[in-house]
Amino acid sequence: MRLAVVGAGFALAMMVLAARPAGAQTGQPKSAPAQVSSLVPAEFAVPTHVEGVGFRLVPLGPALVKIDFDAYMSSIEHLQKTFTRSTAWPHAALSAADAMQDMESEQARFQARKSFAYAVLTPDGTRERGSVYVSPGPVAGYDAMVRLWVTKAEYDAGFDAELYAWVRAWVAKEWPFAKVTYPGRAIAWDEWDAMVKAAKSG
Repeated sequence: MRLAVVGAGFALAMMVLAARPAGAQTGQPKSAPAQVSSLVPAEFAVPTHVEGVGFRLVPLGPALVKIDFDAYMSSIEHLQKTFTRSTAWPHAALSAADAMQDMESEQARFQARKSFAYAVLTPDGTRERGSVYVSPGPVAGYDAMVRLWVTKAEYDAGFDAELYAWVRAWVAKEWPFAKVTYPGRAIAWDEWDAMVKAAKSG
């Protein structure tokens, strides 16, 4: 596996201003980002450009709004069943303005080091294959929660399993977390939902 991490300036310069969307994609309200402290230590250099075999990761942001929108809107039913498990996102009525608002929210959280959303692009950057999210976990005992999705076409081609294996290795090697949860993957959705419910009521 080859990982190439470039400084933050490169990726931020690529973007004008996130839509596997913040409000839509991550299931958080489309209001201001949650007031939480930095997810990572101040000395940690957050990856901003990472290369895998046949794909690369860059932070989600306004410059990617079109290809991100095209990706998730091509897979509405697939993502509602596998990623969000609801009809709240994505859905057919999402507008370009909704998509841009989500992109701006994702970028703001990334820059504030509160959560990190990445587009999984083809090597030439012309198409989005999926997204990866590194976020605070709502359940005590986990340093972070990592979720990811791929389009229906990429899922059918077997890329979901490939990306998941790659992301687990990448997070274990490159990120400063002792314990990470992968809801819907390492932990079944029903078990995870019960843990989140208990954490909120506790």
